[in-house]
Amino acid sequence: MIGVDWGTSSLRAYRIAPDGAVLDRLDKAGGIMTVPEGGFPAALREAIAPWLAAGETRVLLCGMVGSRQGWVEAPYLRCPAGPAEIAAATIPIPFEGAEIRLVPGLTTEDADGIPDVMRGEETKLVALAERTGTALACLPGTHSKWARLEQGCITHFTTHMTGEAFGALSAHTILARTSVEGPDQPEAFARGVVRARQQGGLLHHLFGARTLHLMDRLKPEETRSFLSGLLIGHEVTAALAETGARHVELAAAARLAALYEAALIQCGVQVRRHDPDLVAAGLHHIARSLQWV
Repeated sequence: MIGVDWGTSSLRAYRIAPDGAVLDRLDKAGGIMTVPEGGFPAALREAIAPWLAAGETRVLLCGMVGSRQGWVEAPYLRCPAGPAEIAAATIPIPFEGAEIRLVPGLTTEDADGIPDVMRGEETKLVALAERTGTALACLPGTHSKWARLEQGCITHFTTHMTGEAFGALSAHTILARTSVEGPDQPEAFARGVVRARQQGGLLHHLFGARTLHLMDRLKPEETRSFLSGLLIGHEVTAALAETGARHVELAAAARLAALYEAALIQCGVQVRRHDPDLVAAGLHHIARSLQWV
């Protein structure tokens, strides 16, 4: 089978053996925002043509390709959801020469009834749930996800706009005037994590990054790391307050995983890191429920 994670800015595809082994893979630019109207069938065929020619006849898609801006909008599936529930909610897409199904995103609500959504991350979480059992999982990123995993299912999750907020604050606010690009500053990052656990709230803490600089207590080369620690610290503090977890399963690219691991350990939490490339494994689990493998 072929598994495809088609996001806003890129396409990642895998040729997956019946036992789940990745036989071949493709990473390319060409996210959904670059595809012209009506152009999704041709764009997909171009990307996976060699595998189709080699005899693959089943393709499972996930990611933003199932959003309102994508090929076909796949309605969100309500948690709790595992491979069987997700497989049952996949949507068929007509495609000459292959059977294509589209994985839905997931939705849940917080304690106050405010909805939350994910699209694409569910495949990674399905793979983690298979490996870890009952756990709290963290997928850091532009919009970080924290998910409760129980008996192979995703039972609840929260999203934190930490990565996007860091990008905006570090480039488009007064903090940009007092910071310079450079290597990570672990001590400044740790100071930010500590500050996040103190009184005053995020908005007050953010201005503190400015005043610390004015009082010569934060160097320009430390500002970005302090801000990173502050934002990740607030995210971690909120997630731990909601769940009470003392152990976290963490999957992210190496640099980001290192930052989150440092913040979590600083907060007294044990961490187990996983390879972030979990999509193929998650798609294989869903395909197994479809009886494709």
